[in-house]
Amino acid sequence: MSVSSLARACAGSASIALATWAISPAFAQDNAGSTQSVGVEDIVVTAERREQNLQDVPISATVLNAEQMARRGVTSIADLQQVAPSVAINQVNRSTYVNIRGVGIAQTSPSSSPGIAYYVDGQLIPHEQFIGQSFYDVGSIEVLRGPQGTLTGQNSTGGAIYVRTPEPKFDDLSGFVEQTIGNYDSYRTVAALNISDSDQVALRIAGTHDERDSFTRNIGSSPSNPGDVNLWAGRINLAMRSADHSLRVNVRGEYFDSNSDNAAIKRRNDTVSTDPFVIEEDAIAFLHQRGLRLSGEVRYALSDGVEIRGLTSWQDGKTTDQADGDRTNTALPRPPAANVGRVSYTNTRFKTWINEVNLLSTGNGPLSWVVGAFVLDETIPASILRDNNHTVDFVSATSTIETEIQNNSKSLFGQINWHFTDQLELVAGARHSWDKQVYNRIASAGGIGVTQTKSSQWTGKVGLNYTPVDDVLLYVSASKGYKAGGGNLPVAAAPFGPETNYVYEGGFKTTMWDRHLRVNGSLFYSDYRDIQLASLANGLPLTQNAARGRSWGGELEVTAQFGGFSLNAGGGYLNAEFARDALLQNTVTNQNEMVRKGDVLPYSPKLTVNAGVQYAIPVGDRTLTPRLQWSHISTSYVTPFPGDQTVVPARDIVDARLTFDLNESLRLEAFANNIFDKTYIANQLQNSSTADGGIVYGAPRQYGGRLTYRF
Repeated sequence: MSVSSLARACAGSASIALATWAISPAFAQDNAGSTQSVGVEDIVVTAERREQNLQDVPISATVLNAEQMARRGVTSIADLQQVAPSVAINQVNRSTYVNIRGVGIAQTSPSSSPGIAYYVDGQLIPHEQFIGQSFYDVGSIEVLRGPQGTLTGQNSTGGAIYVRTPEPKFDDLSGFVEQTIGNYDSYRTVAALNISDSDQVALRIAGTHDERDSFTRNIGSSPSNPGDVNLWAGRINLAMRSADHSLRVNVRGEYFDSNSDNAAIKRRNDTVSTDPFVIEEDAIAFLHQRGLRLSGEVRYALSDGVEIRGLTSWQDGKTTDQADGDRTNTALPRPPAANVGRVSYTNTRFKTWINEVNLLSTGNGPLSWVVGAFVLDETIPASILRDNNHTVDFVSATSTIETEIQNNSKSLFGQINWHFTDQLELVAGARHSWDKQVYNRIASAGGIGVTQTKSSQWTGKVGLNYTPVDDVLLYVSASKGYKAGGGNLPVAAAPFGPETNYVYEGGFKTTMWDRHLRVNGSLFYSDYRDIQLASLANGLPLTQNAARGRSWGGELEVTAQFGGFSLNAGGGYLNAEFARDALLQNTVTNQNEMVRKGDVLPYSPKLTVNAGVQYAIPVGDRTLTPRLQWSHISTSYVTPFPGDQTVVPARDIVDARLTFDLNESLRLEAFANNIFDKTYIANQLQNSSTADGGIVYGAPRQYGGRLTYRF
């Protein structure tokens, strides 16, 4: 799809938006007597470093507040792909891979950076340990599509996810307790308490405990039960402000401890059982993740129209896991030189300092702006022990990998929004990044030694927003995202270079029919260059720069509210392919093979569709709300080489909920996820440096009840 074609498509979309808006008053008048006055509620976002209505922000975004998350059953990051178009999320073992519009791509090495930036309360979370945990006491989630980086934090090539937790309330004592019980001995408790008896100091404390048995049964000799859940997590937020509210300070802390028997991975061509949820392993398996995050945020109003904002955070995360490398109940003979161990043990730690400062406008004039600086400094020590001596535990380690990575990232960024007329707004932003990595291989079958890589890049965004009438926004933009390069574990392998993504986008946002209907749409074309792809070289992880890719598509999201009836629907279309031939490592055959121009990019489902409908039924002074929702994710592949061992087939999932609001304080809910008990492949793992590949199946039908009490 050419840029000119995209422009014509955007113009067509704009015409549709305006035409729909034009007929909306008549429709609203005709139906005024048959509907209540309640319409769609405003959604507040912070994507541009200030609180705004979603309909005023020229970014393709899916935003959910706390109530919408509860209604749609969003309790973890994996659930976002069921409710947000053009999003694909794959989780296994210690890793969470997020892809938006086919950009992000799974990274298996700590020397690689994610293509999707993830933030909690404005603080960047650079590694998956704090990403893959449960959502609890969350105020809102924003999924932004397209490169980000001129307003905040770290650069990203594919998009960003912002998680906001509730701010402590001043002069308020309140809280809630939520208890969920379900099949597979599922048990989840969430609680939060807001404490304040003044106008200047407030404290919010929240915590959760989440446990569940595995969906999978291990019939091997190991006592491990891979696939279970056992999580403890807690968070505090101390808010302080001066008497005149010109100074605001937040001190936050979060800790989690997740201890499970690792992921349940089905061996391919399993001759023991064809049941997807039966495995046979003899090695002790476990996955222990724990992390501490401390952060501070200071905001000070320098004047009526200018504010300075400083953020700092310390993140200390540790992952220890052990897995059955051959996924069998027998000690398969392996030569001592084999890279895949009979048992593998991995220990990784992330110690990260992040500092950011912003100077931003807060007035209501025609010009708004943000400038800032960002610094990240981290150390990542990691070790892998692999036992090839046909044992079920570590009598001896025949292969050891020990590394330490030091990452340093610095950047300056800024953006202006200029309303040069009441209807036209110019957006212009720029960023310059400097990245450095030192990769020290202390012990490795791929050789020892130190590699240092450096890269720097200009990125930015330019756009034009047009508001022809109230409640209609039309926008076009061009942006560039960047992801730094890094070193590879094998000393002889060349470092991989930076990845860039040029995106051209146009879209519209409309609210119509007396605020009963909201329709947002976008179209995009992406020029994806030097794509970083993970593979293997002689059993060791390797990241390569592939040739260019290109993608085009769009998203459409609809929200309707007519009295007690609510509907939400979203759809994404993505055509993502390689733009040139490339010689890449095939992890299935362990050979270099040619990827042809036109082959599909990994993690790029062509269609992502979701829809939900609910109706609030008054029952005296109570409310009963049944809800039904459906999601469809089409076929994708986990590597550039389509085949039986890399395919993630299309799937359709239906969920149902029945919510009974007894009063403002008490809510009862019954739910069933994957109500038709669809068996589907959620991910396919390739042979790695620590284990043979296998199949990860999605969750079967889960059902249960939930009780929430607010005070």
